[in-house]
Amino acid sequence: METITKIANWIWGPPMLILLVGGGIFLTIKLGFFQFRYLGFIFSQTLGKMFEKNTKGEGSITPFQALSSALASTIGGANIVGVPAAIAMGGPGAIFWMWVTAIVGQATKFTEATLGVAYREKNEEGEYVGGPYYYLKNGIKSNAGKVLGTMCAFFFMVEILASLPVQTQSITQTLSTIHIPPVVSALAVIVVVGIVVFGGVQRVGEVTEKLVPFMAVVYLILSLVIIFANASRIPEAFSLIFKGAFTAQAAVGGFAGAGIAQAIRWGSARGMYSNEAGMGSTSISHAAASTDHPARQGLWGVFEVFMDTIVICTMTGLVVITTGIWKEVSAQDAASAVARAFQSQFGQAFGGGILSVCILLFVLSTIIVMVFYCRKQAENLFGLSVGKVITFVCLGCILYGAFGKLDNMFAILDITLAAVILPNMIGLVMLSGKVKDLKNDFFSNPKFYPGAKK
Repeated sequence: METITKIANWIWGPPMLILLVGGGIFLTIKLGFFQFRYLGFIFSQTLGKMFEKNTKGEGSITPFQALSSALASTIGGANIVGVPAAIAMGGPGAIFWMWVTAIVGQATKFTEATLGVAYREKNEEGEYVGGPYYYLKNGIKSNAGKVLGTMCAFFFMVEILASLPVQTQSITQTLSTIHIPPVVSALAVIVVVGIVVFGGVQRVGEVTEKLVPFMAVVYLILSLVIIFANASRIPEAFSLIFKGAFTAQAAVGGFAGAGIAQAIRWGSARGMYSNEAGMGSTSISHAAASTDHPARQGLWGVFEVFMDTIVICTMTGLVVITTGIWKEVSAQDAASAVARAFQSQFGQAFGGGILSVCILLFVLSTIIVMVFYCRKQAENLFGLSVGKVITFVCLGCILYGAFGKLDNMFAILDITLAAVILPNMIGLVMLSGKVKDLKNDFFSNPKFYPGAKK
C-alpha cells in the first residue's frame, strides 16, 4: 500500500496537472476564449433560464435537470473538506489557482457536455444515453476511439464501486453523532438510492432538481452570514489569496507555511477534483437533456463549473479565512475547519448540526448520481441486464461502507480516477475540432445567438 500511495501522489503531481490544466488551456485557445467573450450570454441562457420548463429539441430530461444531476455528483465533500485541505497544504493562495483551473476547466466541461449531446444514442428503453464511452467510440473514427471509450467506461465503473463505501462513511459518521447506528443509516441510504436509480434518468433528474438547489442555497446563505459577520476581514482575505498565489506564505498558528509550488499544486488539484472537468462524468447527465443544439447544453457545462468552484468553493474558502480558522488547524485536522467555523458563528450544537445536514444532503445526492453513472457504464460495456445487476452491487458497496475498513482507499481511488481522465482528455483533444465547429455553428446562427451577424 505504501507503493500504491507513492504512485498516486506522483500521478496527482505534475503529470495530472499538466494533463488537466494543459488540456484546459489548449481547449480554451482552440475555442477562441469563448468563456470570456460570451460570458453575459452564457449566464442569460443558464442562470436566466434555470427554471424554464418549455424546452426545445429532443431529450429525456430538461436542461436544468441535467445540470442538477451533474452538480449532484460534483457538489459534495470536496467543496466542504477539499477546500480547507488545499488551504492547509498550499495556503490561502491555493484559492487563486483553484479559480484559474476553474476558468480553463470551463472549456473542458463545455467540450464534454457538447460532445455528450452530439454523439448520444437511444437505449432499448427509449432513454437518451451518452458520455465519454459514446463520444470517444463514435467521434474518433478508428479502433483507438473504441479502446479509449472502453477504458473510460471500465475504469469509471471501478472507481465508483471503490468510492461508494467512502461516500457512505461520510453519511454514517455524520449521523452517528446523533446516535444513529451506521448499519441503520446505510440501509436508509440504500432504500432511497434504489428507489431513485431504478426509476431511470427521469427520476434521477426529478429528485436532483429539487435536492441540489435546496442544499446549495442553504449552504451558501449560512456561509454568507459567517462571511459578512466577519466583513472587516474580507479585504485581508482577498489580499492573502492574491499575495499567496505568487509569494511564499510563512507559518502561523497551526498552518505550517507554503511555497508558490504548493499553492499551485493543491489549488489546481482540488479545483479540478471538485468540478470533475476532465473526467467526462457529468456529460452522462448532460447527454440526456432536451436541447436544440449540442453547444447550447455545453453552456450549462460552463455554468456548472462556475457554480461548483467559483461560487461554492470560494464561499468555503472565505469562511475558513475570514474566521481565522485556517491559522488554527493543522493539515491533519483540515477536514474539521468548516465545522469549526460554523460552530464559532452559530454555536457548537446548531453550527455542527446544520453542517452535518448539509454534508448529508451533499453526499446523498452524490451517491444517487454515482450509482446512476455506474449503471450506465455497465450498460455501455455489457448491456441493460448487467446494468441492473451492477446497481445491486453498488447497493452492496453502500452497505459495506457502514462497517468495512477503508484504509488507504483514497490512494486506489486516485489511481483509478487518473485511469479515467487520461483516455478522456486524449479524446477531448482529438475531438476539439468537432467541438470548435459546433461552437462556431451555434454562435454564428441568429436562431441560437442573437448577436450573430445575419
